[in-house]
Amino acid sequence: MKNKKVRHVLGISGGKDSAALAIYMNQKYPDLNIEYYFCDTGKELEETLELVNKIEDYLGKKIERLKATKNDHFEPFDYYLKSVGNFLPSVQARWCTQKLKLEPFEKFIGNDLAISYVGIRGDEDREGYISTKQNIQSVFPFRINIWSLEILSKFFQNENNDSHLKLYQEIAEKSIFLRAREILKTPKGNRFTLSKKLNTLLGISATTFNKVMFQFLKDKNYPISHLHDFSLLVHEDNLNREDIFKLLRDSGVGVPSYYEKRTFTVDDITGEYARSRSGCFFCFFQQKIEWVWLYEQHPEKYKLAMDYEKDGYTWIQGERLEDLIKPERIRQIKLATIKQNERKNSKKSPYLIDSLIDSESVVCANCFI
Repeated sequence: MKNKKVRHVLGISGGKDSAALAIYMNQKYPDLNIEYYFCDTGKELEETLELVNKIEDYLGKKIERLKATKNDHFEPFDYYLKSVGNFLPSVQARWCTQKLKLEPFEKFIGNDLAISYVGIRGDEDREGYISTKQNIQSVFPFRINIWSLEILSKFFQNENNDSHLKLYQEIAEKSIFLRAREILKTPKGNRFTLSKKLNTLLGISATTFNKVMFQFLKDKNYPISHLHDFSLLVHEDNLNREDIFKLLRDSGVGVPSYYEKRTFTVDDITGEYARSRSGCFFCFFQQKIEWVWLYEQHPEKYKLAMDYEKDGYTWIQGERLEDLIKPERIRQIKLATIKQNERKNSKKSPYLIDSLIDSESVVCANCFI
C-alpha cells in the first residue's frame, strides 16, 4: 500500500487528562509532529482558558482555537441555542457536543487521514471519542491497550487465529511466541472473551501485540495503515488518575484550580467539593454539589446559567437553578455529599452508588476531544 500523509492531532479540552496527554506525548514521543486544537464554545471558565494558554507555553507550539461559528454577535453556544428555539441541551439531546465540538473538529480535519490521540486513562472503563469518519482513527496512549474496541473486534475474529499465529511467529521472540501460541489458537467465546484474550496477550508482551496489530492493519482502511512505522508500537505504559496529576504538577503547568478540593461547613460538619470536569460552566452532566460549587465559587457564572432557564427548559431535570440555591436546599445537598464521601472512603461499601460516585465516569465523551 502506498504511504499517504497522516496527520497527528490532539484535542485540548481544558481538563486535566487532555492537558496531561499533551505533556506526556511531548515528553515521550517528541518525534511525532502533533497538531493541537481547542474547541472554544465561548462558555468555559477562566481557569479552563488559562490552562490552554499554559499548555501552549509549555509546548512552545500553537494550539489552534476552533469555533463552531464566526458570528460576530453571538458566541458559538448562544448562536446554536437560538437556532434550536432556546431548547437547552441535555443527556437526551446533546446537540451542544455535536455542533460545538464534533463538527468543528471534523471540519478541521477535512478529508485528511488523521490519528487522534485521546486521553482516556488506564483506570477508566470507557472508550472515549470514536469518529464515524473512516479517515479519523483514535488511539489511547494512557492505556497499555492503545487500540479502539472497533479495531480489537476485527482483530479477534476467530477466523483470523491462523494468520495471527503466523504473524506472531514472524515478529515475536521465540519465548514470547511459545507463551502466546495457545492463547492465539484458542477461539474467542463466552469462556474466553475478547477482553481476557487481549489482556493475556498484553501481559505477555504489549510491544509484540502492537507490532502484530500494526501488520494486521496494513491492508485495512485505517489512517495507521498508511504509516511506514509508528512510535507507539513500543508503548507499554498504563497511567492512572494519580499519574495525571503528577504529570501536570511536575511539568510546571499545574492543575486547574477547580479540580482542587475546597472545604465547606454545614451543621458544624466539614465536607469537601470540587469540579470534576472541564467544558462549559453550565454542563448538564454536573452533579448537584458541583452546581453548588459553581454558585459559591463563581456566582456570576451561576447567574448566567440561571438566565438560560426559560421557556420551561432547565439544566437539571425537575429542578430549577433558582430553587437549588435556596439555603435549605444547599444544606441538603452538602449533607448528602458528606455522607456519600464517607461511604466512598470506607473500605467496603454496600451501596452501589459509591462505585459510581466519581462523576468523571459520567461524561459525554465527545465533549472532551
